[in-house]
Amino acid sequence: MSRLFMAMLALAAAPVALAQTPAPAPTTVRPPLPLEVFAELPQIERPRISPNGKRVVARLARNGQMFLAVITLDGGAPPAIIHPGKVDLNWWSWVNDDWIVVGVGREQNVEGSNFYISRAIGIQTSTGRMVPIADKDAAQRGDDIVWMARDGSARVMLAYQTSIYVDNPGFWSKVEEVDLSTGKRRLVQGPREGVLDWYADRDGVIRMGIGSSLDGRSSRLLYRESADAPVRTVDRAKRGQDRLTVPSLFLRDKNKALVIEDDEQGYSALYEYDLATLQRGKQLFATPGYDIGGVIANVDGDGFAGVRVEENRPMIRWIDPEMAAMHAAIAGQVKGGQVEIGSMSRDGQAALVNVGGPDTPGAWLLYRAETRELTPLAYDNTTIRLKRMHPVKTIRYQARDGLEIAAVLTLPRGKTDKLPLIVMPHGGPSVRDSEVWEWWAQFLADRGYAVIQPNYRGSTGYGTKFLEKGAGQWGLAMQDDLDDAIKALADQGIADPKRVCMVGASYGGYAALRAAQRDGDKYRCAVSYAGVSDLNRMLRHQSNFLYAGARGDWLRAQAPELKDVSPVNFPAAFSIPVLLMHGDEDRVVPIVQSRVMAQKLKSAGKDVTYIVQPLADHHFTRQEDRVEFLKALEAFLAKHNPA
Repeated sequence: MSRLFMAMLALAAAPVALAQTPAPAPTTVRPPLPLEVFAELPQIERPRISPNGKRVVARLARNGQMFLAVITLDGGAPPAIIHPGKVDLNWWSWVNDDWIVVGVGREQNVEGSNFYISRAIGIQTSTGRMVPIADKDAAQRGDDIVWMARDGSARVMLAYQTSIYVDNPGFWSKVEEVDLSTGKRRLVQGPREGVLDWYADRDGVIRMGIGSSLDGRSSRLLYRESADAPVRTVDRAKRGQDRLTVPSLFLRDKNKALVIEDDEQGYSALYEYDLATLQRGKQLFATPGYDIGGVIANVDGDGFAGVRVEENRPMIRWIDPEMAAMHAAIAGQVKGGQVEIGSMSRDGQAALVNVGGPDTPGAWLLYRAETRELTPLAYDNTTIRLKRMHPVKTIRYQARDGLEIAAVLTLPRGKTDKLPLIVMPHGGPSVRDSEVWEWWAQFLADRGYAVIQPNYRGSTGYGTKFLEKGAGQWGLAMQDDLDDAIKALADQGIADPKRVCMVGASYGGYAALRAAQRDGDKYRCAVSYAGVSDLNRMLRHQSNFLYAGARGDWLRAQAPELKDVSPVNFPAAFSIPVLLMHGDEDRVVPIVQSRVMAQKLKSAGKDVTYIVQPLADHHFTRQEDRVEFLKALEAFLAKHNPA
């Protein structure tokens, strides 16, 4: 039996129960856990079960780093580690019982300019053989798998570019079918000017393409009814004015599809769509007051089994009766935890199940439908396991202009009054926070802080109108929403408004810098990890990305004048201590954003601590970097905003 399974033996008792940690007695206080506990990497990440239900591919933690691995579920062999090189591991999926496909990426200098190059790799798990799926002439984008066979063969379809030059027809994606086991390939769809994205139905017929102008400012939808029908333009849109109606799933009936579009109130919902008339049909699913998160196809890929929703927390609403029954059967064995079915074997008899909650890191288990048996697979945190830590809930407060803001609040267990506060805005900014395990927030709560994660205007999930309220408001009303959380919690007696610090990463790091520059009277300190400080520099950085024109339009629209909301331009205005940390391997926000900010603050005589992590990326995939960050954060807060 592998060490991965040995580590999980304590989970083997059924029913699975999340430990109920009692509140400490009034006279005793549990000492904080070592920070290394919260920095621990999950044992496995994003596991996918093979079609025959015998193996799992996932990222696996080993020696403080994450590696792609294939795990045999009978425990007869140790995990097989896969090394595709020094690249980003972006996604992975099974093709059949032996082959997987993996999407990787890295920056590469091409004729003096840096480009992000993506590739799809086929890997035969029985031998470890790696096969580049795109031909040798693949250019910038080469990881778009548009179809995989369902007959047990190792056939896939890949859409990819063959040139980085826009005046070359190869700049626009062609589609090839490739047999990974034999290397045979055939052209399915030639390049068509303006089209980078192609979509296939379950039978491998290219049915749809998204065409865009070179700058990305206008787009069109191309469609055909069958393999022998001509491709025709059926819809057009201009960025910021119209939206294409793009099918989310082609159904068994060739004239029917599913689309996700806004309802009358501006919240996304699921609808039928008639491909013959290009008309939206009846609504199939909605969650009032929230957007839906996506469709889960059935095992045949020609219908939907469930819908992803995220109200206060992410979950799946199963529409398929068998899946709903399976979820109920699993939930009945799990006491006090939330259950999510992650992936399933083709026959539906084996499933990977995540069990956890916002106050516990949780675990992955294997479910066998025939016996209804749950078998432990991996903890998300081997020290905390299934113990409950600090309570998490969603609250709502009003911003100064009356807009309602939802926010995730984490409180130290057993403490509710006049707490030191950490305002922790999410990155993105067009994403959202919800009630899930968050290792930063739990670490801070364990040190005695209340942590508020506001879903400020411009966050996703709360309808198009709420999202659009963020337009033009970087560092302005979006920042006001964060500041208004302080007053809301102070009015409730939860937070001490005189002991507040802002901590964030990426866009959250930008917000922390903006707070230090604009609102130092409301905060005692600010912490920025991989934060943006100069929006005009980010604009220049994105000039070599696909659709740079549209990207630039979007970024310019985030404020009336980018230089006026870029903290790097106002070092003299910083009035509180700042901690800046950044990874040298960050491919999302270049480290120069923090380097120049630190230099300008030092030159202005400001209190700034700048730490470079030479091997860190944007996503904390190394445990050593997590530990270093938490140590620096703990020391900085102890000095400037002690609990």
